[in-house]
Amino acid sequence: MTVTGIQAPPLADTPLGRTIATTATDIWNDSCAIAELEYAISFGAVGATANPTIVTDVWKAEPARWRARVAALAAEGPGADETELAWQIVDEMSVRAAPLLMPAFEASGGRQGRLSTQTDPTFHRSAPRMLAQSLHFAGIAPNIIVKFPATSAGLDAMEEASANGVSVNTTVCFSVAQAVAAAEAIERGIRRREAAGESTAAMGPVVTIMMGRIEDWLRVQTERDGIVADPAALPWSGVAVFKRAYGLFRERGYRARLLGAAIRHHYHWSELIGGDVVITMPASWQRRFNASTIEVRPRMDDPVDPAIVAELAAHYPDFVRAYEPDGLERDAFDAFPPTARTLRAFIASYHELLHQVTDAMIPNPDLRPAS
Repeated sequence: MTVTGIQAPPLADTPLGRTIATTATDIWNDSCAIAELEYAISFGAVGATANPTIVTDVWKAEPARWRARVAALAAEGPGADETELAWQIVDEMSVRAAPLLMPAFEASGGRQGRLSTQTDPTFHRSAPRMLAQSLHFAGIAPNIIVKFPATSAGLDAMEEASANGVSVNTTVCFSVAQAVAAAEAIERGIRRREAAGESTAAMGPVVTIMMGRIEDWLRVQTERDGIVADPAALPWSGVAVFKRAYGLFRERGYRARLLGAAIRHHYHWSELIGGDVVITMPASWQRRFNASTIEVRPRMDDPVDPAIVAELAAHYPDFVRAYEPDGLERDAFDAFPPTARTLRAFIASYHELLHQVTDAMIPNPDLRPAS
């Protein structure tokens, strides 16, 4: 919901602007690109996210800028390797975007106005390395929130980070079981911090469910395994998982809010309207939704048709694993196919970023220098 004390943004009277202004639902920009974030803020968005794919995309949008920065940073630190320089670039992208969200952060006491940055995806099996990186990120700007994957090691890192006052954003999460485990890990960390007499007032944790990536996996299974199911049911798969988790979060009073991500169609926005949740969406979807005639009305409490849930459950065991609160044990989180697919994608994007940094450090002499 729009924070008090802030003048209505220019595009407040748009479908997404009305979503924020008239309901408890917040919207974040699914990028740290400045121009895209400025557009999102213009209708009232109060946060932004980044991941290795997004960071690589931001580089590709401004390659000359970031190549020049790598060259300058390499000159300042002759011993720095590609990995160190890549993370300096991630820091700079974050620091550049974070101030745009500070008005919302200050007005909401930390509940809104967050810039989300992500731990190294290659650390997904190492809680200590994720924790150390999160403590660094938390120090680069006051309104940083740090993404940890909902892997077994990631849960341990989330608890320790929360105990250290870091606001956590769970990512690489596709099931009710993962979302609940993440919320409980965050709760344990916050309670430990409170027991130590430390403040938790400005913490604003969220637990992301990547709705579109659940659907992506079921579509892959459909083609790979020759499954014949009602195609109209598939777009509801991520929504059903999200709504099931939302009911449990509300029932159990977790302090972390749910965040819906990986937008594939308007259900991933329209069916969540009215919930005390966050939806993060790329600029391309923001513009499409703002140009749409979708009615802005609360639908979060509208259940997914039981016949649709039954159709999905009958054909897709992985939907059942995602939908049922006890569908996955913690030791199965890392190997859950949507988790494995997303970790592979994030690690590939991270390696692509490292390649871009290497190419900027050591320009190809076969190519004529840009004039």
